[in-house]
Amino acid sequence: MLKQTFCFSLISMGTVVFAQQKISGRTTDEGTLNMSSVLVVNITNNASVQSDDTGRFAIDAKENDEVRFVKEGYYRTSKKITREDLNAPLRISLKKMEIEIAEVKIKYNPTGNLAKDNQYLNESMKLKNLKSELGEYMLGPLNEPLPDNTVSKTFTGHDFKAGQVDLLGVFRTFSGLVKKATKPKITKASYFETQDFLARVKREINLDFLKKYGMDEEQIDKFLLYANGNRLLAKKNRKDFQIDVIEYEIKVAFAEYKKLNNLEGSNNKD
Repeated sequence: MLKQTFCFSLISMGTVVFAQQKISGRTTDEGTLNMSSVLVVNITNNASVQSDDTGRFAIDAKENDEVRFVKEGYYRTSKKITREDLNAPLRISLKKMEIEIAEVKIKYNPTGNLAKDNQYLNESMKLKNLKSELGEYMLGPLNEPLPDNTVSKTFTGHDFKAGQVDLLGVFRTFSGLVKKATKPKITKASYFETQDFLARVKREINLDFLKKYGMDEEQIDKFLLYANGNRLLAKKNRKDFQIDVIEYEIKVAFAEYKKLNNLEGSNNKD
């Protein structure tokens, strides 16, 4: 009886050790340059991690598990774990996607006059920046109240407050300057700070609108990595976590991400 109990314990210990196996390795690009922030997902057990600044990663896995490697702008790579992979570090190389560059149409013919041509190019750049800022503004929430139906000043009496100092306005301006001065300094987020920030975003920000576009947890994680890289979310917001600001940044990033990936929400379908 004691011998049978001892054998059963050894088998149980072996099962636990086997279940807690890990694989480790490094992610690189085609030129063997270490690649950070690669999403590593074990499809079999739903575990996921990101590679660190040197491309290193470690994740729970066992033989025959399927592990995927995902990064924005690169082709997704899959690896079926073998017994040899459990005893030696992996080296995963991701291939960059080919990006088609749209045809550029030049509508302006240079005159040869440097002053005139330079003025036109500067105005074109200003117009491009203005369109970009207007696009972000139109995608953002409505912060200003709608105008009231008020009587024109032409038909109202004299405004006795005209010419007086707006003390409330001065106070608000002063408060804004104090608040700006006391905000934490923006610094680059480390790998672990980024991980903690993205985990907090998933806990505290309502991301249900992403599921309307058929996005699962893996795809949401992939989008958040894109948004963090595109809008510098962790760098700008990890020390001052304001939900409304972060929600706005995520929606701006998703507007571009939706176009790049041809996503269509369920509420937009006929």
